[in-house]
Amino acid sequence: MTETPPPVAKRVPTERVHHGDTVLDEYAWLAAKDDPDTIAYLDAENAYTEARTAHLAGLRAELFEETRRRTQETDLSVPTRKDGYWYYTRTVEGQQYGVHCRRAVRPGETAPPVSVDGAPLDGEEVLLDGNQLAEGHDFFSLGAFDVSPDGRWLAYSTDFSGDERFTLRIKDLTTGESLPDEVPDTFYGTAWSSDASTLFYVTVDEAWRPNRVWRHTVGTPSTEDVVVHQEDDERFWVGVELTRSERFVVIDIHSKITSEVWVIPAANPTGAPAVVAPRRQGIEYAVEHHGHRFLILHNDGAEDFALAYTSADAPGEWEPLIPHTPGTRLEAVDAFENHLVVSLRTNGLTGLRVLPVGTDDSWDIDFPEPIYSVGLDANPEYRTSEVRLRYTSLVTPDSVYDYDLVTRELTLRRQKPVRPGPDGRAYDPADYEQHRDWALADDGTRVPISLVCRRDTPRDGSAPAVIYGYGSYEASMDPWFSIARLSLLDRGVIFAVAHIRGGGELGRRWYDEGKLLAKKNTFTDFVACARHLVKAGWTASDRLVARGASAGGLLMGAVANLAPDAFTGIVAQVPFVDALTSILDPSLPLTVTEWEEWGNPLDDPEVYAYMKSYTPYENVATVEYPAILAVTSLNDTRVLYHEPAKWIARLRSLAPAGDYLLKTEMGAGHGGPSGRYDSWREEAFVNAWILDRVGRA
Repeated sequence: MTETPPPVAKRVPTERVHHGDTVLDEYAWLAAKDDPDTIAYLDAENAYTEARTAHLAGLRAELFEETRRRTQETDLSVPTRKDGYWYYTRTVEGQQYGVHCRRAVRPGETAPPVSVDGAPLDGEEVLLDGNQLAEGHDFFSLGAFDVSPDGRWLAYSTDFSGDERFTLRIKDLTTGESLPDEVPDTFYGTAWSSDASTLFYVTVDEAWRPNRVWRHTVGTPSTEDVVVHQEDDERFWVGVELTRSERFVVIDIHSKITSEVWVIPAANPTGAPAVVAPRRQGIEYAVEHHGHRFLILHNDGAEDFALAYTSADAPGEWEPLIPHTPGTRLEAVDAFENHLVVSLRTNGLTGLRVLPVGTDDSWDIDFPEPIYSVGLDANPEYRTSEVRLRYTSLVTPDSVYDYDLVTRELTLRRQKPVRPGPDGRAYDPADYEQHRDWALADDGTRVPISLVCRRDTPRDGSAPAVIYGYGSYEASMDPWFSIARLSLLDRGVIFAVAHIRGGGELGRRWYDEGKLLAKKNTFTDFVACARHLVKAGWTASDRLVARGASAGGLLMGAVANLAPDAFTGIVAQVPFVDALTSILDPSLPLTVTEWEEWGNPLDDPEVYAYMKSYTPYENVATVEYPAILAVTSLNDTRVLYHEPAKWIARLRSLAPAGDYLLKTEMGAGHGGPSGRYDSWREEAFVNAWILDRVGRA
């Protein structure tokens, strides 16, 4: 291991004053992305990280190769039917990105066609090849991919830097040519009119807030496009989509706690939008079109949401359909001609409920495993008696099923292949076991933990472990399968997910108890889970690594300050570790929209003091920290690169005896490298570091 000294960031004191509190930030200069000193510092950190991990190069290569060998590189997704075509995506061995295709439905063909070893289907039409689009670029990402109702046009958008500013284009699928129509700096979300003459799209303001919905007429310059809706309240985002019935263009306007929906008849794209229900502070609702009515999923007097409906012709009063049931969180409703499917969660698990139209009957689809994730997949057809769903668990690879809404028959269409590992043995889920455990938080709350390990893993505290967490935005970390994770499990590492407050695993209350002035519950819950794993004999603190990303990176920084003795290592990816500084600056991307999640420290001294008491960067102390690996991206617009850069610099300054590494992707965004092989290499880098920390390198 190299003895190269770590980089030392220069100190340039910058004063920040709020609510009578003066703070000197010596590393604020790192926010200047165009400053040569900033880039030089990031380059120096990258060089240091590479030198400090050079001894792991062989292990990184080994882990990458294990992932590659276990993955069926030439593969084809289960085709999804829309009108007269089957749509699917292919991957090809050696190529980074997917190839988006379709094939005409043949007479009498009801089941999706099956590929042999991922080969193209006979009669295939390539709609978009990500590898061709990505040529000459280090980064590539698709934003929109939206085929018009008549199947003629493809609206797609591309990002070549990772900053999530997309250029929107339209391709003529009959000729294969792209139209001159080109719109720069668009956001996610598009919607076609019924006759495919008009395309709606979204743009952002200077703070990267999606604030405008535009109408574009196919074949005209973008300079002639018309703003359909502009949202001036800086708390709110806008989005646009076409209903599954293809009857309405929906403009969804929402803040963290309030919603408003407007609709435009898709057959009259130049018509004025009409509001379904005016916004009321604290009331969230979502709209799904179904025949003569709009279905309304809402929280008006319903903490865990209820389902109602109103007239699609003249929206008014909401008539109850599914009443509120405390503890059963209704998350979405999907409407088909003769059935409704409600996505929900209860007792910490996801589920699907079917409601036949015109009856009082309903039922939940059953699944055998004690821990799993299930949800609807792509289902573009409105008139159908069959729906596509996706299922997985910590030991079950991603599985695609078709469910017959009439016969209730569940048909497995495909389970993601896991090819033999380095020892030549086929993957057998029976070699692994998954568990649901519970930790007791400081306030007596029981916090669920999901775990997976090899069946022969000892329970005497000698096994190393990774504990993953997030705990924000009501996002649930439901169990998921990972091929790369097998390389850890097969080396005796336990993998655990802490379902902490701030997420949505146990309903809206679980989220509310981990946000705003209750945010510290997220951090203490995670520490309680970590200490429970030790107490229960799963692992020991000197072989336990914590991992989280984005808001989960904030979690990592907070628990490093709160309980540095609980972990031997911490992986913080794109970490939101300078949260107070960012949330104090309304000119930064997303800040104002975040105030309903974290509070507004700019105007509220109580929020300011509370955030300052937990923000990782503000609370670095002269203590013995676990080893820390921070991974970020220069072009990230969600969590700016300088947050982890400043954090690592301050850690080195105040606790110089620690082992801190900063790795910056110089040409990527929030999600890291875009190509699948690059992503596997990034995961191999992180997992090699983890294995080194726990003595399994």
